[in-house]
Amino acid sequence: MDRLPALGFAQGMNNKSIAVFGAGPGVGRAVARRYGKAGYDVVLVARRQDPLDRFAGELTADGITVHMVTADLSETGGVPALAERIRAKVGDPTAFYYGPSPADPEFTAAVGLRPERLHELMPITLYTLLALVGEFLPAMIGRGDGAILTAQGAAAVQGRPRMTGWPPLLAAQRNYLQSLAAEVADQGVYVGMLYIGARITGTAFEARIRATGQPVPDVPAADPAELAELLWTMHTDRKPQEMVVPENMLG
Repeated sequence: MDRLPALGFAQGMNNKSIAVFGAGPGVGRAVARRYGKAGYDVVLVARRQDPLDRFAGELTADGITVHMVTADLSETGGVPALAERIRAKVGDPTAFYYGPSPADPEFTAAVGLRPERLHELMPITLYTLLALVGEFLPAMIGRGDGAILTAQGAAAVQGRPRMTGWPPLLAAQRNYLQSLAAEVADQGVYVGMLYIGARITGTAFEARIRATGQPVPDVPAADPAELAELLWTMHTDRKPQEMVVPENMLG
């Protein structure tokens, strides 16, 4: 399943590729499938091997060239080695999608939020993203083409009661990506941010709610494939730099 780079690539062919950091159920897998169907080689990066094996099998059956790398993205110090493992498969990727979630992304009330919680969530939310940008952005700028993409909850854009914890750090991530987008746009690199104020179907979060017998939150549902299509269109059109769905949720 885990393929070696093709000989032509090793000799310098400019294949398009995307690294998907956070290839769990939901938007990450939908992004991998959308880009794979567009002819990109796909590198799936996630913590657990068995789910990667199963999903990679599905992509391979669809004719998509797929590679797998297991990594804990909360361990920022492992990024240089992770980047080398990716380069051994596809070189410096044309694009990467960053959308991992913490093992425990549960929300909390602002009155109960503690510094220790933010400290433990900071690496996977921001530090590792910065390290990956440091690894892969120079090659994107060098060839005058590249994309850095993310999809996160809309609580990063507007705070909500009893929905803090991770969102303040997602807001910091958003601030960083906004600055990065402005700095690299004229160098051929697109930075695209999608913020989702809807219940994403097929995710582990939704499965946990259903397993407990709790009612599914009464919010609009979003199909991961449709969200991935939005990101693809944003990338190919190179605009807008960020989008919130549903559009009227911040009203």
